[in-house]
Amino acid sequence: MSLGPVMMGLAGPVLQPEEREMLRHPLLGGVILFTRNYVDPEQLAALVASIHAVREPRLLVAVDHEGGRVQRFRSGFTPLPPVGELGKLYEQDRRRAHHLAEATGWLMASELLAVGIDFSFAPVLDLDFGVSTVIGDRAFHRQADIVTDLAHAYMIGMRSAGMAATGKHFPGHGAVREDSHIALPIDGRSYEDIFTEDLVPYERMIHFGLAGVMPAHVIYSAVDARPAGFSPFWIRDVLRSRLGFQGVVFSDDLDMAAAAVAGDYAERARAALEAGCDMVLACNHPEGVARILEALGVWDDPASHMRLARMHGRHSTPRARLIADPAWSRAVAEVRSYDPSPWLEMDV
Repeated sequence: MSLGPVMMGLAGPVLQPEEREMLRHPLLGGVILFTRNYVDPEQLAALVASIHAVREPRLLVAVDHEGGRVQRFRSGFTPLPPVGELGKLYEQDRRRAHHLAEATGWLMASELLAVGIDFSFAPVLDLDFGVSTVIGDRAFHRQADIVTDLAHAYMIGMRSAGMAATGKHFPGHGAVREDSHIALPIDGRSYEDIFTEDLVPYERMIHFGLAGVMPAHVIYSAVDARPAGFSPFWIRDVLRSRLGFQGVVFSDDLDMAAAAVAGDYAERARAALEAGCDMVLACNHPEGVARILEALGVWDDPASHMRLARMHGRHSTPRARLIADPAWSRAVAEVRSYDPSPWLEMDV
């Protein structure tokens, strides 16, 4: 059985029988985890192992674990600063910021891989225009060149740990004030303006081997009437053809308010897949997942199957061995050195 095009969320910290049955559906390909699924590292490792045991090839297990405001697992994991702190540091000491970005990417990936999680949806490649209520310090910087340099280093760290990187939110979420979780943002800039700024990190990161991309639920009204995640123009014409991206395209969460413009859950999933997404995310609505699975019927894309298989984590180190490794201790100290928030010793 190959990996299907749907990624779903779970209700709690233990896999329920009805969820296990749903994960056996041929259209399922992965699970995304949230804070509601977390108690401690041991419980998390057991949960992930139970997901991976459902079928072969094993389902992908993912999480949003960027640091700062978006870090799903806290106690037992190293607190990660928002990557915007690396951008501030870059203005003072480029070499140190570059080194710390790589160390942070390695640490984030190593700790997740140690409990069996395949990948985090990171790094954020948005530019911080100073207006977005949802991006802000989740972005490395305002300047595309600095975002690219730091994101590349971060991806190198992830890759050395054994994790593939996913850039988001294509083509760029940083120039709109609205939060697409609760509203439909509209960016009225021209394609030329977006191409010369927001697309620069994607163009260069694709050249460096970026494995995944997540489009934004944002309408770029001067370019296309559809949000980027439902737009063949943005996904097929720009991302695939013009930028030459050959990796996985993940939709953003179909539960978000901005996705409602595409219809009900089944219509959203079909629109995203037909636009060029390889996998659609339905994170918080099991009934919506059921409707998607029923409506899609047979959905078979051999190219997507191959791309998705490359997102599995590689050569992970068991958690006890990782924490005993001096490289982990050094990385924790390095991350702590640029974290502006009060730092608490974690219970390992």
